[in-house]
Formats: sequence, structure tokens, C-alpha cells
Amino acid sequence: MKTLTVSVVTPNGPVLEDEYEMVVCRAESGEIGIMPHHIPIVAPLSIAAVRLKKAGSEDKLAVNGGIMEVSSNKVSILAQSAEKPSDIDVERARKAKERAERRLQSNQDNIDKLRAELALQRAINRLDVSSK
Repeated sequence: MKTLTVSVVTPNGPVLEDEYEMVVCRAESGEIGIMPHHIPIVAPLSIAAVRLKKAGSEDKLAVNGGIMEVSSNKVSILAQSAEKPSDIDVERARKAKERAERRLQSNQDNIDKLRAELALQRAINRLDVSSK
């Protein structure tokens, strides 16, 4: 089966480089699937799991925004952060989720609602990826 080279890089360095048959990401415009010989594209990514498929199995990464570039059977994801399920600290993610929920439920005027919503999305994404 034909494959794509997938590279995921964050400001802290490379997270993943491997061959996959399909990559599924959530771009800001919606979910997108990439297979070998896909047309070149550049797309901003949302906070969501990236699903990587090969040989009947599926790997996942928790990606927190960034950019995906597809060109010449290579998918490059430049993410603000990306974690494999084995690297996720589940307890820390649970606490971050609880903190963000408390902030959003608070009626204080000094709370940055957008920041709390993004923190909640990141925590939920990490928990979803780590539980699979």
C-alpha cells in the first residue's frame, strides 16, 4: 500500500516522523482526510486529535492548533503542542479541565472567557486521546 511521510513538529522539537496510509485532521474549515497523492494544501488546524492510519491500526496525537502542509506525499504538521497518548499526564489534564470549567462558570468580570474556553478544549482533547 502507498504511504505518506508524516512529520509532526512543535517548538520543543519533533514529536513524530513515520509512514502512514492516511492522516485525518480537523482543520478550521472542517475535518480533512489525506491519502497518498493528495493535492498540495496548507490548512490551519483546530484543537483536536490527529488520526494516523496504517496496516489496519490507528494512532492518535493530541494536537493543539497549528498548520498542516501537504506536498509530494509528505504531511508536515507544525503544532503549538502535540502529544502521544503515552506522553499525556491524565491527572494534570483532568485538573486543567476542572479549573477551566470553574473559570467559565464564574461570574467574575476579570475572567478571560476565551482563554478559559481554549484551556477547556485542550484538556478535553488530551483526555480523549489518552483514553483510546
